[in-house]
Amino acid sequence: MGGEATIQRRQLAILASALVLSMSTWFSTAAVIGQLRDNWDLTRTSSSWLTIMVQLGFVGGAVLSATTNLADRVPPRRLMLYGSLGAAAANASIVVFDSYGLALGSRFVTGAFLAAVYPPALKAMSAWYRTNRGFALGVMVGALTLGSALPHLLNAIGSIEWEQTLMLTSVFTLGGGLLATLAGSDGPHGVASAPFDPTQLKAIVANREFRLASAGYFGHMWELYAMWAWIASFYGDVFSSVRSASLAAFVVIGVGAAGSVYAGSMSDRRSRPEAAGLAMRWSAALAAVIGFFVGAPWPLVLVLGLVWGFWVVADSAQFSTIVTEVTPPAYVGTALTVQLAAGFVLTVFTIFLVPVVVDAGGADSIGWGLAFLLLAPGPILGALAMRALQHRG
Repeated sequence: MGGEATIQRRQLAILASALVLSMSTWFSTAAVIGQLRDNWDLTRTSSSWLTIMVQLGFVGGAVLSATTNLADRVPPRRLMLYGSLGAAAANASIVVFDSYGLALGSRFVTGAFLAAVYPPALKAMSAWYRTNRGFALGVMVGALTLGSALPHLLNAIGSIEWEQTLMLTSVFTLGGGLLATLAGSDGPHGVASAPFDPTQLKAIVANREFRLASAGYFGHMWELYAMWAWIASFYGDVFSSVRSASLAAFVVIGVGAAGSVYAGSMSDRRSRPEAAGLAMRWSAALAAVIGFFVGAPWPLVLVLGLVWGFWVVADSAQFSTIVTEVTPPAYVGTALTVQLAAGFVLTVFTIFLVPVVVDAGGADSIGWGLAFLLLAPGPILGALAMRALQHRG
């Protein structure tokens, strides 16, 4: 038994490390958005499309994967390698093109290939854990969080041009795919690859627990990616230096890894809906107030950000874990991809709206306050869905 637990932990470490590296291309342009705005003469609103296109690309890739059951027909670690290769190449092409218009296409392709990285990684880890699955997937979402924060750390180092940041994140992404493929192994609770079966989509959506878990996830997504996309710009109006703003963004996003692990462990001890509901109530509260403190002393604004960053992603793993537990094992990959695709569509609206509201409010405490306040209804509604799921039946 001890030997099995050791192997589990080793595989968790390998897959989590692979995901940290692979997902670093997601916010590669957001981390250097100041440089790109100067280089391509962009407004705050037009620069939002560099992140929006990743979201749309992810949705497109996820829909393709779901409608073809690709996530259940190709072994997950192999699919992670293919996705990492494509995302790394697309991200690096931005340096070659050095053009805003062509970069938008590259970001779309990057997102599409990342749809072949994240859902398969969750499925691969599910094959290793039947018990303590909430903790395991919490670690995986924590890895996604650190990977998303990594470009901000690179930018905080200083004296690194945007081209170097993008190339480094491409190298990291490629390394993540290779790590999962070469060092990882298949778990004992995996199932044989499933044939293409379009009727499974209808069966998955008809599952009430899947629908409630997805409703919670949609509320979570309304908030999360807009917060991640614009937190560096927010701290740019708090701190006087780009390096300080980037470092603040890194720690605020990165602390979510600890939140994911904490909520995952809590969900194993108590219940998935309870852990997710707690996280969403906290994140809604912080979203409602933090923007109004943009002119306050920076230590206070940083502490508020750390609390928000801890809780804003802590619920994420619970939605995925519920899906893996209520969906037929042969179609877990498809169910996860359907949920993720629908959730990412919602992120487009808030990523676009935040800079519009900020600019309308004058980029001060009113603008940022109202912009982040509009994110709060998502987790509030998600918490209500979790309450319904907890008291189902």
